[in-house]
Amino acid sequence: MTQTTGADTPRSPFLAEVKDAVTPRATVLVTGTVILALLFIASYVGALHDPKPKNVPLGVVAPQVAAQQTVTRLQNLPDDPLNPRALPDAATARSQILNREIDGALLIDPAGTTDTLLVATGGGRVLAATLESLVATLERSEARTLRTIDVAPADPQDANGLTSFYLAVGWCVGGYLCASIMTISSGSGRPTTRRSVIRLIVMALVAIVTGLGGALIVGPILNGLPGGIAALWGLGALIVFAVGAATLAFQAIFGLAGIGLAILVVVILGNPSAGGALPPPLLPPFWRDIGPALPPGAGTWAARSIAYFRGNDVTDSLLVLSAWAAAGIVVTLLAGTLRGKEPAKPPAGAPAGT
Repeated sequence: MTQTTGADTPRSPFLAEVKDAVTPRATVLVTGTVILALLFIASYVGALHDPKPKNVPLGVVAPQVAAQQTVTRLQNLPDDPLNPRALPDAATARSQILNREIDGALLIDPAGTTDTLLVATGGGRVLAATLESLVATLERSEARTLRTIDVAPADPQDANGLTSFYLAVGWCVGGYLCASIMTISSGSGRPTTRRSVIRLIVMALVAIVTGLGGALIVGPILNGLPGGIAALWGLGALIVFAVGAATLAFQAIFGLAGIGLAILVVVILGNPSAGGALPPPLLPPFWRDIGPALPPGAGTWAARSIAYFRGNDVTDSLLVLSAWAAAGIVVTLLAGTLRGKEPAKPPAGAPAGT
C-alpha cells in the first residue's frame, strides 16, 4: 500500500528509507566532508606538484668588482630563482646561514677555477640540492667547478630533513583531536564559562604531556632529531596548546562545523605550506605567504632552528604560536560567557513555561 502525506501526496517507501538513513543534518556534514576532501587535494597538489626556487636568499663572497658582477648575473636569471646579496667574507656568510638569514652562499676563488657553495641541509635537503644544482650549472657555463660544504647538516637519521615537519604535524594533530574529542564526548553542549575554563586547563595538561612525549620520541628514543629536549618540549607544548585552544574557539563559535574549520586551517592549508616536504622558497606564492602564519609552518621552522641552527630565528614563530594560543583562550572564554548563560529556572511549584 502506498503511503500518503499531507493532501494524499504519495511518498515512495525508498525515498522514506533514504531520508531515514541520511538525515538532513548528515547530508550537510557529508557535503562539508566532500568539500574538505576536494580542498585537501587542491591544496596539496597545488603546493607540491611543481617545485621551483623563487628568490632564494644567497650570499656572494668575492672581491668587490667580481662580487657585484656575480650578483648582477644572478639577479638576471630567468624567473628570479635567487635573491643574491654581496657579503664581505666567508665568516659572515656562515653566520648568516646559521642565523637563517640566507639559505646558502657562493664563495668565489679569484685565484682559481673552483668555487665553494655553502648550504644547510638542516633547513631542508631539497632546498640544498636545488641550490647546488642551480649554481653548479652556472659554474659549468663559465668553465668553473663547484665544491659544496654543508655548514648545518641534517642528522643522518633525519631522512630528507622531514623529522621536524612530522614532529610539528604530530603535535598539531594531537591538539585539534584532543580539543574535538572533549567537545564531542560531552554532546557538544552549550559552552559555558566554567566548561570552557576546564577544557582549556585540560588542554594545557595534554599539551605538556604530548610535548614531552614528542621530544622524547624524536630524541633519545629514535635519535631522529638533535636539539635540546627541554627546548623541543616547550615548543611542542606550545604547538599542541595553540592548536587545541584555537579548535576550542572554532567549536565555541561554529559548533561541530568548527572541527571542519580546524582541519581546513591546520591540515588543508597548514601542512602543505609548512615548509616540510618543500622549504618555503620552493613553494608557490600563496602557500609560501601563509605558511609562517599557521601553526604547522611556525612549528616546523622553530623545530628546525632548535635542531640545526642553535635555536636562532625562532622569535617570530613563537610569537605566531603564542598569538594562536592567546586568541584561542580569549575567543573560547568570550563565547562561553556570551553564549553559555543557562536559562533561569522557574520558581519551585511554578508551572513550566511561565
